[in-house]
Amino acid sequence: MAKGKGGGKGKEVVSRFYEIKGDRVVRTRKFCPRCGEGVFMAEHKDRRTCGKCGYTEFKR
Repeated sequence: MAKGKGGGKGKEVVSRFYEIKGDRVVRTRKFCPRCGEGVFMAEHKDRRTCGKCGYTEFKR
């Protein structure tokens, strides 16, 4: 299967950001506080970062 545009390294499937619990949909990732709802933050080993504005939260 050939890769199309946007299939590069680091791209994730958005459906991984949600979980179904019973009859509800639950978000598994945090939204960026600067950009607002709809922009998820990336999960790293020691931090969370926003790819849009660069906001970073360090984990303890």
